[in-house]
Amino acid sequence: MPTPDSGRRRIPRSVARGLPLAVAAALVAAGTVAAAPSPDVRVVRTATLGEIPLGAFSNALLPGSVDDDHGVKLGGIGSDMYPAGREGEFWTVTDRGPNGQIKVDGAKRRTFPVPGFDPAIVRIRVSQDTVQVIDAIPLTTSSGKAVTGLPDQRGRDEAPYTYDAKTPLPYDPDGLDTEGIVRAADGTFWLVDEYGPSLVHVSARGEVLTRYVPEGLGLTGTDYPVVEALPSVFLHRKANRGFEGLAQLPGGDLVMALQSPLSLPDAGTGNASRTTRLLRFSPRAKAVTAEYAYRFDPVNVVDPGEDDTSELKISSVVAVGGDRLLVEERTDKAARLQLVRLDRTSSILGGPWDDDSTSPSLEQLDDPASAGVPVLSKRLVVDLNTVDGVPQKIEGIARVDHDTLALVNDNDFGMTDGAGAFDGQGRLVDSGIRTTVVYVRLPKGL
Repeated sequence: MPTPDSGRRRIPRSVARGLPLAVAAALVAAGTVAAAPSPDVRVVRTATLGEIPLGAFSNALLPGSVDDDHGVKLGGIGSDMYPAGREGEFWTVTDRGPNGQIKVDGAKRRTFPVPGFDPAIVRIRVSQDTVQVIDAIPLTTSSGKAVTGLPDQRGRDEAPYTYDAKTPLPYDPDGLDTEGIVRAADGTFWLVDEYGPSLVHVSARGEVLTRYVPEGLGLTGTDYPVVEALPSVFLHRKANRGFEGLAQLPGGDLVMALQSPLSLPDAGTGNASRTTRLLRFSPRAKAVTAEYAYRFDPVNVVDPGEDDTSELKISSVVAVGGDRLLVEERTDKAARLQLVRLDRTSSILGGPWDDDSTSPSLEQLDDPASAGVPVLSKRLVVDLNTVDGVPQKIEGIARVDHDTLALVNDNDFGMTDGAGAFDGQGRLVDSGIRTTVVYVRLPKGL
């Protein structure tokens, strides 16, 4: 019987079946506040992503979009995941595609080895020790063109280069660095993006319907509608640290999480701050309705092996009933899950903290709560560092049932930084890190 997804371009079964994906599973205890392992926490299922050539995957969706994948395999689908309505099936989303950094004359250049890559929504099925790609939807503009992962604006976003960092690439105002994903009741999708940062409404077939960005962004030349509906203070997002987490509350409202503190008034402040922000958005009103201050734990609490506060990130937020959210605080090597309740009386929307001339800024406050800021209270649910078998760099989390979570890591398409990322023939020297999904059970539930 027809569904809201009928008629969209799909990845051929020969591609999806020929190279299976991998999935892992884990159990995690709730209410844990200590770093010591709990006897109730255990991994119960593990699997890994199979090798699907990125060119074959992309060209099956949009023929001719990739002429040379440089040996890169499909990856990056761990940017987020959302239940697809059937047991073991999830919607996932890629990020902007394979990218890295190479230092040239003392300065780092951002490389895009496969500039034609089109970020995609990928439906996966967890089956025993594997995950299969059962559907894929390319993101497209209003006229059906590919939405690339290339940066949007010269002077605001990093300059893009070829895989060897030698040749500049063009900017693309339609480009998206997609991260979080949820699916609405009408079959459309909502995504968040790091460039704007922005909230993106996408049709069931992958067409960008509207991109909501901060007031004053001034993004022009797009082939889809752009609406400046977010607070202008978010223009101060740190490079590559825009919106990364996205949750859909039971009533339909969306909550997006800024990955890292704003660079307000400057980059040094953002790097040293432990206060980031969440935004609540009403799809019905097409407007932001609340903003919240969220305080990270000290970096050496989140990751005992790390002393750089700028490594703190929120990569996932998950609705767990009512106005409650599960929030993932992480570094690239460690992660902890916190439970928060969104209280409308805690909103800072439209107040002095949304004025970038306020001094000190929210990000400069050593103790925002003592300064009268209604910081969200939180409770530690689980320290994933204590769970054997959970991979590093978890970026996507989905709720499976009352006491089970599914987690997925971002393997960065097997990319590493530096000139050694590719061999002399321009082929990827794969990092060996595989996409892994883990199921995590919470004995006390959520």
